[in-house]
Amino acid sequence: MEHIITRELEISQEHARNVFGSIDTFVKDIEKRLHVTLVNRNGKLKIMGRETDTSAAENVLQQLFALSERGTQVTQQQVNYILDEMEDPEGVSLLTIDQDLICHTMSGKCVKPKTAGQKKYVDAIRNHMIVFGLGPAGTGKTYLAMAMAITAFKNNEVGRIILTRPAIEAGEKLGFLPGDMQSKVDPYLRPLYDALYQIMGAESFQRNMEKGLIEVAPLAYMRGRTLDNAYIILDEAQNTTPAQMKMFLTRIGFGSKVVITGDRTQKDLSENTVSGLDIALRVLSHLEEIAFCNLTAKDVVRHPLVQKIVKAYEDYEDTRTSTSKKKGKSRP
Repeated sequence: MEHIITRELEISQEHARNVFGSIDTFVKDIEKRLHVTLVNRNGKLKIMGRETDTSAAENVLQQLFALSERGTQVTQQQVNYILDEMEDPEGVSLLTIDQDLICHTMSGKCVKPKTAGQKKYVDAIRNHMIVFGLGPAGTGKTYLAMAMAITAFKNNEVGRIILTRPAIEAGEKLGFLPGDMQSKVDPYLRPLYDALYQIMGAESFQRNMEKGLIEVAPLAYMRGRTLDNAYIILDEAQNTTPAQMKMFLTRIGFGSKVVITGDRTQKDLSENTVSGLDIALRVLSHLEEIAFCNLTAKDVVRHPLVQKIVKAYEDYEDTRTSTSKKKGKSRP
């Protein structure tokens, strides 16, 4: 049985509030996960527990203070990520991930990858002409792709940005909605507008939109075009049909970069309709020029509860798939 020991860590009181969290929320999480007791007195933090646990806690706290000293606002997701990293020695350090600055939003907030999965996704976008970003809601698939597109556009790496989505109805038909065609499809494209406003600003977006340098349109509008020197993002690709996906992929011209995002667990297609995303993954998997990035519940950067919800659904789907396979084998 290991003896209880005490370690002392000199800390900056200037950053203590950021690292400890509101009402010491993060401190309580560290204590609970690592089975230690933390006491902050006179600029020194006492860490009490077994040697292995206190060593791990010291490591976690040093990383959090290093993040805070860089000007990063520490979040619950980051604390959870570092704690999870303690159980995975081969994982990528959050300090390494945090160095990758993509751009700033209009409010000055830094846009960076926040997990190892997101870091691989961003690197894949930099290094490949076509990237498939796959994963559940909240993993930053679309937002990071938008940030990369806007950065490339501002750096004159591409001449325009094209953002598209399949306009799939979920219960209601487009024809029942009021207004002209643009008014009918706008609700489907709203998430793309929101990200553009946040990163680029409404005025800059409207100005570039009027010049035709930024285009936000339903996937059907891509037919018959060749898209040269453009940064193209196809969002919600799980809702494409095989014909739509093939049409889109064959629009790509010289000097273009393409990011295709989708969540294969949330299809709005009619029953018995095959997803174009599923077919594309099977057909294109052998092409080295195309990157496939699979984000998971570990990469969810929304409220921690969302991460738990995504994980619960993943476990449910895995159990159901396993049960189906067993039933199939037991049949004569």
